[in-house]
Amino acid sequence: MVKLTNYNIVLKQFVLLLTFTLTISCAEKKYAVEKIVGKQININEKIQESTEIEKIIKPYRDRIDADLSTVLSFAPETIDKNGKWQTPMGNFLSDITLEMSNVVFEKREHKKIDFCLLNNGGIRSIIPKGNVTARTAYEVMPFENSTVVLAISGKVVLEIVDYIISEKKPHPLSGMSFTINSDGKPSNIKIGNNNLEEEKVYYVVTSDYLANGGDNMLFFKKNSQKFDLDYKLRNIIIDYFKSNKEIKANTNQRITE
Repeated sequence: MVKLTNYNIVLKQFVLLLTFTLTISCAEKKYAVEKIVGKQININEKIQESTEIEKIIKPYRDRIDADLSTVLSFAPETIDKNGKWQTPMGNFLSDITLEMSNVVFEKREHKKIDFCLLNNGGIRSIIPKGNVTARTAYEVMPFENSTVVLAISGKVVLEIVDYIISEKKPHPLSGMSFTINSDGKPSNIKIGNNNLEEEKVYYVVTSDYLANGGDNMLFFKKNSQKFDLDYKLRNIIIDYFKSNKEIKANTNQRITE
């Protein structure tokens, strides 16, 4: 009788141990990262060695290179970014942006753009003397920025003038001019050939980046109307190259001291 009792106890303990073991083995295992190993794999050589990939890529690469290398115009002089309040490159870009955007705006809205303001930092290259190609346009304007026309009041124009003076950078400006007095205050502000009127509505063309407050140009958000021309700045440059056999920068003063 004692032996049977001991047997039953041992059997129960075995069953419990077996059940516990099965439960643990079936439970969800938790893993933790103990080590991360990085390894650099150079794929350039392998890609270059692949004749099949080269056969696929080459026609497209050759076509793009040919398009970018096509001569569109000629620059008799280098158009650079040298200047305190304005630069030849800034004048050139703002002038052609105003001119080319006006064609689209007048056709769509039957209105005229009054002036153009861009940012100096957005111009990433000069236009060297000699043949001008589509590649030149991509070097000058590598970004995908489009032109936007904003309706703003004359009071906002005063904020633009104050911003330019405080920035002390040659931001591209066309269609507007003013003088900086010895005390650092503006005077003789003109839009076109007319004196600025604070209550009048003016139309300014700029990039979508600046229209959204880029480069701290928050005054652009005070517009009463916004028109997206869906016309990239780079395409403006290319179209201008195509329509002008020779390109030059206008060196007239927009800001004087």
